[in-house]
Amino acid sequence: MTNKPQIKVPATYMRGGTSKGVFFKLSDLPETVQVPGPTRDQFLLRVIGSPDPYGKQTDGMGGATSSTSKTVILSKSNEPGHDVDYLFGQVAIDKPFVDWSGNCGNLTAAVGSFAISNGLVASDRIPQNGVAVVRIWQANINKTIVAHVPMTEGAVQETGDFELDGVTFPAAEVKIEFVDPVGDAAMFPTGRLVDDLVVPGLGTFKATMIAAGIPTIFLNAADIGFKGTELQGDINGDEKVLAMFETIRAHGAIKMGLIQSIDEAASRQHTPKVAILAPAAAYTSSSGKVIKVTDIDLNVRAMSMGLLHHAMMGTAAVAIATASAIPGTLVNLAAGGGDRSELRFGHPSGTLKVGAEVVQIDGQWKAKKVMMSRSARVLMSGSVHVPGEVV
Repeated sequence: MTNKPQIKVPATYMRGGTSKGVFFKLSDLPETVQVPGPTRDQFLLRVIGSPDPYGKQTDGMGGATSSTSKTVILSKSNEPGHDVDYLFGQVAIDKPFVDWSGNCGNLTAAVGSFAISNGLVASDRIPQNGVAVVRIWQANINKTIVAHVPMTEGAVQETGDFELDGVTFPAAEVKIEFVDPVGDAAMFPTGRLVDDLVVPGLGTFKATMIAAGIPTIFLNAADIGFKGTELQGDINGDEKVLAMFETIRAHGAIKMGLIQSIDEAASRQHTPKVAILAPAAAYTSSSGKVIKVTDIDLNVRAMSMGLLHHAMMGTAAVAIATASAIPGTLVNLAAGGGDRSELRFGHPSGTLKVGAEVVQIDGQWKAKKVMMSRSARVLMSGSVHVPGEVV
């Protein structure tokens, strides 16, 4: 039997926030991969090394975690008033599918940098020194994101002294604004700030279910037997606990109108997210850093692709920021209640500061924008190699 040789495809391996992914220019992809469909998915699965029954992604670029099993496709934007179209694919590790249902907020921090360095932003919009404002059209969810990318001598400034918990080394700060992250859709799909979520076999839990940044189900940690200061090792090795979170997620997805039956949840792992909340309490982060009660307003732990996230997804941080600014949500109450435009929350790797501007119009809450700072860096550039039969 004759096998097709490998093909080389230009690609850049980048860190954005606390995630890593393989970035492509749409025009650099093989023609059969430039359009959505099974061939594109098969190509990206092979690039990342999935599905891998061993859960290691040894034969690909993936890092065997939800934070490092990611792909990005970028192109010049056809959307008026935008520079670049950003399409994100979350690649499953042990299953043969790519989830296109949501955004990756962390990798958003790298989109502006890649776009500038790869000629996707008009030269007259890029200052020689200062800050380039890159207008991003997030094609998965049809939303606008603005990235403020530092520039030095006409090149993206990647090195700096900005520290981001969950990332080992400092880098240049990239400020991100998620503009109108909900749009005309209902921010609270059920119409309520707090619901009683009935989960057969487990009980009924108070829940705030919000669609801002990414659909997210917030629960009080104490209601399901947690403190809210847990690290990955406290949860990810317990199959019974993971199954409980997945059951809660599936029933929450139905209540939010994202799926019609429990069976559909298995093919929609990226959304919604489940996060647990607790009032501020001291703990030691996964790096050994001591987080004092005075450092934070509350603790949040979030599940991603079936496991506790090592830090916090950027999109979930958008949901946290938005919900915290609305009096009466579980997030707002866990942070102490009242009116607030920003907060700092604790996560397994440390802390993160976020802010949100919200308004109430005709009884409905709207988010004008959500702000946070991340960092990004090119790790490797060149080509990825994949067996020719996948395209």
